[in-house]
Amino acid sequence: MHLENLSYAGVCATDLDGWRTFAIEVLGLQVQEVGNGLALRMDECAQRIVVHRHASDGLAYLGWDAGDAQRLAAAANELATCGMKVHRASADEVEARRVAQMLWLTDPLGNRIELFCGLQAGPTPFLPLRPTAGFRTEALGFGHAVLAVPRVDEVLPFYRDVLGMKVSDYTKVPFRAVFLHVNARHHSLALLESETSGLHHLMIEALSIDDLGRAYDAAIEHGVVRVTLGRHTNDHMTSFYAASPSGFMVEFGWGGRSVDDTTWKVAEMVHGPSMWGHERAWLSEEMRAQARALRLQAAAAGLRAPVHVTTGELDRTADAK
Repeated sequence: MHLENLSYAGVCATDLDGWRTFAIEVLGLQVQEVGNGLALRMDECAQRIVVHRHASDGLAYLGWDAGDAQRLAAAANELATCGMKVHRASADEVEARRVAQMLWLTDPLGNRIELFCGLQAGPTPFLPLRPTAGFRTEALGFGHAVLAVPRVDEVLPFYRDVLGMKVSDYTKVPFRAVFLHVNARHHSLALLESETSGLHHLMIEALSIDDLGRAYDAAIEHGVVRVTLGRHTNDHMTSFYAASPSGFMVEFGWGGRSVDDTTWKVAEMVHGPSMWGHERAWLSEEMRAQARALRLQAAAAGLRAPVHVTTGELDRTADAK
């Protein structure tokens, strides 16, 4: 099976007002009222993150673009052959997601996975309240999602073998995680082994380093920084993580690398998840100490990575490869 990208995510929220402020003032997104929730826009698409008013907080669904109606039908047949229970979306669900067609199923932990085609454009041009150079989306989707799972080995086969995602790389210390891609974005999904299950974080990627810096300033001002500014060893993203009003984090990044399947080699990240920075408040003291030790080892080894930008912004020509 081939999936084009992670196009949208739906989340449940007990605090819509908090989400409105967080999306506008910290993330720099455009917010529109939709039914009993909010549609967060980051480009010309109608919605990329949908926030639903709910009695609890967490992930509602992840929306993966199958490409077109023919490929969506083929995906449904392939999933049925694999013994997966596939549901046809109702007319109301299709309308709410602003897509042409949609089906859904659940992963081994019960997370709702939606496959669709035909995501609609918004009724008006993308116009956030804070000036921005925009976000890296288009063929790559809106960003990535990381799911906390009790045991990676029990969930990985669903995403790798059933949905056809490709492993980019993995890490074992200070936590175990596997990163998967469906296009040139280094990873559209990652599985992070944890004592709890649920959405760990969503990532959005700015085109300008100045937008990253301004978002970081805003996150400090609002007191929501959960992981300090740093740079990852695998996707080379410079980013920070902010606590969303729903409890999970949103990573705000810039300058991620692209994957070329003709030359890419899967490898373990022996220097840990970050070259520098990224002090993780959510880790235990023991794991934070392990992460700091790995960063010091990376510094002693002179670990560096190229910057994947041109004229101050992301080199988007690499996305088309």
